[in-house]
Amino acid sequence: MRNCLTVLLFLSVVFGLSSQAATSSKQPNILILYADDLGLGDLQCYHPDSKIPTPNLDRLAGEGMRFLDGHSSSGICTPSRYALLTGRHHWRKFHGIVNAFGDSAFSPERVTMPEMLREKGYATAAIGKWHLGWNWAAIRKPDAKQIGEGRRKSWGPEAFYWEKSIPNGPLDHGFDHYFGDTVINFPPYCWIEDDKVVKTPTVLMDTKKWKEIKEGNWECRPGPMTEDWDPYENIPTTTEKGVEYIKKQSEAESPFFLYFAFPSPHAPIIPNDEFDGKSGAGPYGDFVYETDDACGRLLRALEESGQADNTVVIFTADNGPEKYAYARDEKFGHWSAHPLRGLKRDIYEGGHHVPFLVKWPGVTKPGSVSDALVSQIDFMATFANALEAELADDTAEDSHNLLPVLRGETDAVRTTHIHNTFEDRWAIRDGDWLLIVGKNGYHSKVDPKWEERRGYPEDNAAEVELYNLAEDIGQKHDLAGANPEKVAELRTLLGKIRKQGHSAPRLAKNSQ
Repeated sequence: MRNCLTVLLFLSVVFGLSSQAATSSKQPNILILYADDLGLGDLQCYHPDSKIPTPNLDRLAGEGMRFLDGHSSSGICTPSRYALLTGRHHWRKFHGIVNAFGDSAFSPERVTMPEMLREKGYATAAIGKWHLGWNWAAIRKPDAKQIGEGRRKSWGPEAFYWEKSIPNGPLDHGFDHYFGDTVINFPPYCWIEDDKVVKTPTVLMDTKKWKEIKEGNWECRPGPMTEDWDPYENIPTTTEKGVEYIKKQSEAESPFFLYFAFPSPHAPIIPNDEFDGKSGAGPYGDFVYETDDACGRLLRALEESGQADNTVVIFTADNGPEKYAYARDEKFGHWSAHPLRGLKRDIYEGGHHVPFLVKWPGVTKPGSVSDALVSQIDFMATFANALEAELADDTAEDSHNLLPVLRGETDAVRTTHIHNTFEDRWAIRDGDWLLIVGKNGYHSKVDPKWEERRGYPEDNAAEVELYNLAEDIGQKHDLAGANPEKVAELRTLLGKIRKQGHSAPRLAKNSQ
């Protein structure tokens, strides 16, 4: 009997190890959860005194690796999304956003991360906010005329052949499937599935048809809308679509890549009624809480479908919080960008230093914390290395492989990062030092009362600012005057990286 038990135990161990080996050798699914205008200080796993409960994201942080020094490429929407999906700094091509009915930010020859993954056998999908453009001119009637004047000028619903496929969107840049409304506050106000609208817009956008907004302004640009459009349905609808997609993929043989981009907590700030009062930071806080709840639903779908143990989950945001953060701090004592200076659009840290969580079963140690400098640009090279995908020299030119950091083998794979939102101001990070080239790091209008409460000095109107972030993460003490050599060194490095056209280590030989 004892011999039988020994044999059974041996076989169970062998088969157990074989099963684990089979699971670990399988290409991992990839789920990117991408928030919109979210501050580092909004999540309790980054700021324990945050007045916004974020239980699902806190749990994700506990199951994976939490990065303390993670960055987007820009302080605004389109450029950060472009950089994430290409492994290339946005400023090598453009600076601003794709406006309403604007064309694609991607050049036809640009290889994207979903294209790379599809070559490795992945099913690819994008759900939610797109904001990277489509070729709307291809379905616009040749005799169409814009209506309205000035900032209210727009195309009417009669200007388009809505039954036609819209080219140059997600399906033309690596995604097999898309569902979303492209941008929550831009026309057309309707659902788009793959490359066609689900329902024809027949009226012009009218915010009076919607429930009252809960904080700030609607910030919705004029244009075509379906009669029954309700922006409050955005998160519930896209989350349901995400859950359906995840569960359906459990039956597929191929791995999946799902890029799930939230419209929140970007304006309009519209938490659904069931989330009202769930935070101590007003409607914005409730909107963040609803976003966290949606993340929880998507993560539970992974678990319930048996895919959680073989799925890389990334949570991050395109940029820092919007200007309403100043009033929120004064009213509720909640600074969304804590402990940073600056907000959306700014090149101070608060504009681009964002939450950055990675859970990679078998790779990241649960509950680990890293202070490595990392960027969303690095995801493409990281997955390329993990999947043994070859990157051409004109692909992912700024992407660094993060696998050694994720495995805990090193605390740094990059030491330099260039921060930029608009063409007239730049910042370069090198080690602990950060140089701002411009009269200051603001672009959004700053609240002088906030600066006074926080103990910031008056602007000295110098043409550069220099900070040591290891000692001064809040960027209060400009050290440029006392360190002219460091200023000159960083200016030279900034010029070199901009001129050479790449910063990825694998391409360093080309600049020797």
